[in-house]
Amino acid sequence: MDRRIRYFIEDYWDIFIGIASIALAVMFNAQQESLLSTLFAAIGIAALSLTVAEVADILSERLHEPYGSFVLTFSAVAVEIILLYVILLEVRHSPEVLETVKGGIISAVIVDLNVLLGLAVFLGGLAYTQQQHNKETSSAYSTVLFVASSALLVPGLLSHTENGSASLTHVSHLIAGVLLLFYIIIFIFQTRTHTHFFKATARSRFFRLKRKLQEEEDAEIDENESSDYIFEHLSTAVNFMVIFGFIAIIAFGAEIFAGNGVVIAREHGISAGLAGLVIAIISVSPEIFTAVRAARNDQIQRVVNIAMGASTVSIILTVPILMMLAYFSGINLTLDFNPLQIGALLLTILLVWKTTDEGETNYFEGASHMMFFLSYAIIAAYY
Repeated sequence: MDRRIRYFIEDYWDIFIGIASIALAVMFNAQQESLLSTLFAAIGIAALSLTVAEVADILSERLHEPYGSFVLTFSAVAVEIILLYVILLEVRHSPEVLETVKGGIISAVIVDLNVLLGLAVFLGGLAYTQQQHNKETSSAYSTVLFVASSALLVPGLLSHTENGSASLTHVSHLIAGVLLLFYIIIFIFQTRTHTHFFKATARSRFFRLKRKLQEEEDAEIDENESSDYIFEHLSTAVNFMVIFGFIAIIAFGAEIFAGNGVVIAREHGISAGLAGLVIAIISVSPEIFTAVRAARNDQIQRVVNIAMGASTVSIILTVPILMMLAYFSGINLTLDFNPLQIGALLLTILLVWKTTDEGETNYFEGASHMMFFLSYAIIAAYY
């Protein structure tokens, strides 16, 4: 195969597979083939989400930290919100979908902190004995995640009191407002007053060596000029428009995925917890590829920023936005998560804190996160 053709396929396979899969999903949906339409919709969403992540990765390199990680996390969270909201709209026909949406909210954090972080740390640890990151980053994120998770406990506890059920909706809205306020404070903290908390304290060995060789040869390499990837040559504003365009296509596929997926879950008795995990894995899959690539390049700081940043946004921004969308759609979404979800969430945050508190990671810690996730998935399937 010609080298240019091979490079073209490597650069744009995700776009072709994504659009083709969405088209097939539309065709099978018209033929009332629920299983095939759901499968191809999921493939299309995951493939185009990877494209969104790659374009966001280009933008993140231009914007630098901590703004770069913001772009990456927001691109993924946008897909997550679209998926959960489209599924939430199915509540008019299937009331049990509410539990799937709640499971999806919690599962997004569990997948980010156990699958994404765990897999990246594991593979990075196999390539390098130990990897270092700024422990101030993980400390700040751990505090935020613990406080936000504790806030989600309030509606669930209130639902078990004598008058709690009547005020559950009101309290859920108040908690969503508190989380949104917390997000504004964190945004200022991360981008204005304490940006150094979210930057690497040491460059990776790979990039130090690359820089040293470049300095010795007195030559600079312009990666944009040597790359044929079209998004590398587009302006920042145009790339943002590209991201929004692909997200719109993802939203179209999400509508098919939600409508037929709910039917399949009901017919096959798939639990809300397991369905939530599937939704989370589809929305987080692009971040997983990005984090693994960063870890294998010894950029563990970026992995921590993506994993813990996405988890933070999944709670303190996704929840208020979903609550607002549900309110304007006439849907009563409350935050009374079940004990398994809250327990797994708090244990995950505790495990992340122990993994990252010293500023060093290794493959054993990554394996621990993946074992925890497998245990949770098994319980969620039968809960």
